[in-house]
Formats: sequence, C-alpha cells, structure tokens
Amino acid sequence: METVVQWIENLDFAQMLDLLIVAFLAYQFYKLVKGTSALNIVLSIIGIYIFWKIAQQFSMPLTTEILDRIISMGFLALVIVFQPEIRRALFMISTPTAMKNRRKWWFMGRLKRRGTQRRELDITPVIQACMHMSQEKTGALIILTQLNRLPGTVATGERVDALISSALIENIFFKNSPLHDGAMIIEKNKIIAARCILPVTSNKNISTSLGLRHRSAIGITEQSDALAIVVSEETGAISFCLFGNVTYNVSPTQLRAKIEEFFVERIDEEK
Repeated sequence: METVVQWIENLDFAQMLDLLIVAFLAYQFYKLVKGTSALNIVLSIIGIYIFWKIAQQFSMPLTTEILDRIISMGFLALVIVFQPEIRRALFMISTPTAMKNRRKWWFMGRLKRRGTQRRELDITPVIQACMHMSQEKTGALIILTQLNRLPGTVATGERVDALISSALIENIFFKNSPLHDGAMIIEKNKIIAARCILPVTSNKNISTSLGLRHRSAIGITEQSDALAIVVSEETGAISFCLFGNVTYNVSPTQLRAKIEEFFVERIDEEK
C-alpha cells in the first residue's frame, strides 16, 4: 500500500498524461467490443495477464514460463481474433464523414468540408419510392454509399448500373421480382446493384424483435460509412441506420432531412 502511495506522489505531468491516454484508449476499445462476443475474449486475456503477474510475484517458474510464451504470442492472436473490430476502428478514425458525425470531432469535419465538391445524389426518387413502399408494406433495404463504395458487397448481387427512379426502385423490391430479396446499393445517382448480401450484426444488445433486414442494415453500417434505409414488410415503417445506430419509424420528411444532412456537402457561408 505504501508503495502505491509513493508511486502516486511521485507522478509527474508526463506520467499523468500517459495514464490518461491509456485510460482513454482502453475506454474506446471497451465501447468498440461492448455487446459483442469479443468482450468475453478481452476479459479472458485480462484474467490471463493478472494470473501471469501473480505467478511472477510468488516465484512459480513453470507457470510463469508457460504464460510468458502465451503472452508473447498474444499480439498476433489479438490481431487475428479482433480483425473485424480493428478494421472498424481504423475505418472510423480515417473516414472524414464518420468524424463529422461525432460532435467531438466537429472541427475536423469542418476542415474536411472546405473545398469539397457537392455530392451528386438525387434523393427525391428514393424518398418517393420509400413512401410508396411504406404505404403498400413492401419490404426494402436500400444502401446509400459514400467514400466506401462497398465493392465486395456489390459483387454478391446483380449489377444494375441504372439511373435512379422511384418506379425502378419499387419494381426491384416488388414481391414477385427476382431481385427483391437482398439489398440495393446506390452510388450517387445510380443503382449499382440489387439482391446484395450484407453482413449481419453480431451485436447482442439489439432487440430480438428485429428482422434480418434491420440486422443487415446495422451490420453494413457498422463496417462502413454507408446509410441504410429499411422499409418493414410487416408494418410499413421506415427506418434508417448510421454507424450501427437505428432510428425507427421516421416520416418521409425526416428521412429526407437526414439524407440531406449526411450526404450533401453544404457551402460554407461564413466569410
């Protein structure tokens, strides 16, 4: 106890800053794996590390040697086990639109917006199609891409390469259409592909009442900067998903406002 007190009393500014940085990174990592199976793995690794320190303290050479070998290979194992989480974290750090979406990075998003060309996206046909499909209770899953063009996801579906129109969107998701099952990928003013297969979220904290469309929308937005629009086949309710977060039962007006906010780079009027 006295050793701990002395260590705290001898902390200088650099050491305090070091502790704060480590605590911040640990908290961000916890938020990243919270609700996933990776959290149990993290707790197991922490347990192994604590046991290793105890074995060293009580002079247990055989146990210490075994645990030392395990921990020495731990970094490579962590990279393999947490590959999806690491990829998602690096993507969230490197994507300007992702940083802009978080208020604490608002100033960085502001700098990124300067000199950026206006995005080409005619959202009116998308809104009209979602409104009609909602009224008719036609299930739909529409993905609007940004910087991440989702080439791997596009490859799982059927190429369309057609200009956006509300009639075409509705025809693709018509119940008897061969392309209605799966997701539609829209890039700028073109429908790139339909019947695409999306990754399903592994988040265990989401409601068990959510169907495959909502789970797929969460999954793709966890791994990219896309915006996902879901029309429920059961209720006709419209939802949208960003960065793994779902907003349920929105009106066409609310959906338009969100798309305009997220996809249209506004001209900075300040001089």
